[in-house]
Amino acid sequence: MLKTIEATARYITEKIKQQPKVGIILGSGLGGLVNEIKIEQEIPYSTIPNFPVSTVDGHNGHLIFGELGGKKILAMQGRFHYYEGYTMKEVTFPVRVMKMIGINHLFVSNATGGLNPDFKIGDLMIISDHINMFPEHPLHGTNQDALGPRFPDMSQAYNKELRQKAKFIALKNKIEIKEGVYVGVQGPTFETPAEYKMFRILGGDVVGMSTVPEVIVARHMDMKVFGISIVTDSGVPGEIVEISHEEVQEVAMKSEPQMTLILKNLIAEI
Repeated sequence: MLKTIEATARYITEKIKQQPKVGIILGSGLGGLVNEIKIEQEIPYSTIPNFPVSTVDGHNGHLIFGELGGKKILAMQGRFHYYEGYTMKEVTFPVRVMKMIGINHLFVSNATGGLNPDFKIGDLMIISDHINMFPEHPLHGTNQDALGPRFPDMSQAYNKELRQKAKFIALKNKIEIKEGVYVGVQGPTFETPAEYKMFRILGGDVVGMSTVPEVIVARHMDMKVFGISIVTDSGVPGEIVEISHEEVQEVAMKSEPQMTLILKNLIAEI
């Protein structure tokens, strides 16, 4: 796997010819952040050796190199999901490549279902921790010491300093922000009322079908991680209604400008 990662990293490095320090993974309906990037290079996933290809609406499938917040960044306009049929190693492959290119900060965003009754649709939530409910672990199998330790620590999966800075940026810009625990599930079905209830009892504030695998792999390689969620539907008893992927994307796009402002300013402070 190491040789494959190195080969893909070389290909991207030759394309962009510069050294980004920040990687960004954009979730469902959140590709609009790209409009804020001073784009220098745009690479379709389909042209990148060994790279998976997005199969979900709202995930455009382009690797964007450019400048955001005065920093050189590499943004994934569309991520990969376990429910698409990819293995966890394939889902997290781009994160491995980012690290090999020299990126040491990873910013992840996602659309989620709200579990906390204090949250409302459209809210932004800084991820402070997660609960992994995926049936496969991205570090399953023989460990490669060149990538990270056999038993990586996850007590600070989401960087505390970055979270504090993000909260200050939100306060300064009068943006209401929550903080809480993300529950990562396989999907692709939205949750049943009983599942929403269970995840809330377990300590979750939001639930989604991504993010956790990428964060685990990023921390395995000692990358600093910041995660942010947009609450696109409610899993609170009495508020649960039928929801579609299109509606999730629509809500996400409405809240995206505030998320973009926070990320842009946070990246500027790195």
